[in-house]
Amino acid sequence: MTIDDIMRSARAHNEWFKNSLPMIASENITSPTVRQLLASDLAHRYAEGTVGHRLYQGVKYIDEIEQQAIDLACKLFKAEHVNVQPISGVNANIAAFFALAKPRERLMALDTSHGGHISHGTKSVAGLCDLKIVKHPFDYEEMNIDADAMVSTIYEKEPKIILFGASLFLFPHPIAAARDAAREVGAYVVYDSAHVLGLIAGGQFQDPLREGVDVMTGSTHKTFPGPQGGIIFTTHALAEAVDAAVFPGTVSNHHLHHVAGLAVTLIEMLQFGRAYARQIIKNAQTLGAALYNEGCNVLCPDKGFTESHQIVIDVGRASSMAVALEEANIIANKNLLPWDDHSAPENPSGLRFGTQELTRLGMKETEMKVVAKLIQRVLDGEIPEKVKKDVVDFKNDYQEVEYCFSHELGAYQFPEW
Repeated sequence: MTIDDIMRSARAHNEWFKNSLPMIASENITSPTVRQLLASDLAHRYAEGTVGHRLYQGVKYIDEIEQQAIDLACKLFKAEHVNVQPISGVNANIAAFFALAKPRERLMALDTSHGGHISHGTKSVAGLCDLKIVKHPFDYEEMNIDADAMVSTIYEKEPKIILFGASLFLFPHPIAAARDAAREVGAYVVYDSAHVLGLIAGGQFQDPLREGVDVMTGSTHKTFPGPQGGIIFTTHALAEAVDAAVFPGTVSNHHLHHVAGLAVTLIEMLQFGRAYARQIIKNAQTLGAALYNEGCNVLCPDKGFTESHQIVIDVGRASSMAVALEEANIIANKNLLPWDDHSAPENPSGLRFGTQELTRLGMKETEMKVVAKLIQRVLDGEIPEKVKKDVVDFKNDYQEVEYCFSHELGAYQFPEW
């Protein structure tokens, strides 16, 4: 393979997504300004340590950028303390678990079959930290944690960490119901906001820091439309332990170009976050209703389908449907549902769709109804190539990133390197 081969593949990917409807719930696109920062000299540098206490020279401007990112995050989320150095949401979870629990202590979390993220389980971060897993009781009808049963389980199992947040995340989690029980058994309450951080920033979901969590981790590239990375919010009392778990605990050099991009995205969200988050949720609810009216088995119709960026449909054969949608340039993912065969996660029945990226490109309720019809045509068995032509034509009008300050580079321009 040559450099030309790699560049050709990268350009082909760029062109594909320019002409697609990206609806993976864990993705987003950054603004033109952020993209410029990601290609800056910051990408080449090291800054081990914390602001004002680095192990290397050459960091005076990096210190300025990181401090601004911290200050902006504290302002946007009304947080006591923020660490912007985790390089992913999973990395943020690792640091939080190390800071708050010892090996063999209990972590209460959602099972992956109920929407929990893989990092909450024994095969990933929780297992690496040697934590014993206690499962949140789950209400299939509500597609949410059973609050009353959760409180009983907290008193019975006495976990060290009670973890909220999910990968399949339709509705706010019952933080307040757990808070008093957590204090009584000596547990910390942690909220993994990876999927919903942008909705929280825009004041449209729930406010974990006000509801009493001790630590909130997150990803900076899902509903929060920044560069890929992680972030941790906590109290003054836990700041030292959390910071030490990040550096030197789990991060050597963090990604400095990402921190700069994060700082810009925080400014964007301070200006546009409320409108952006509100439109994401309106779009998800409209998409859910439109698919439901088309005959799809969209989960939770009695609850308005969702209060987040996600909707989920039960198609019974999600693997083949996800491939067919991809062939039509509709990019979504198969998803395990609570009633599926958990021994065969590669053959689930659910399809998950996120609206955050299409919203970032200016789509609103009217466009969601068009998107629903395109999805339904594929699910009804129409040849994907026929649908693809209409997807490409439709997407042509949505190429500029919105909810930011600059359209200078457009949404899909490939940099000249």
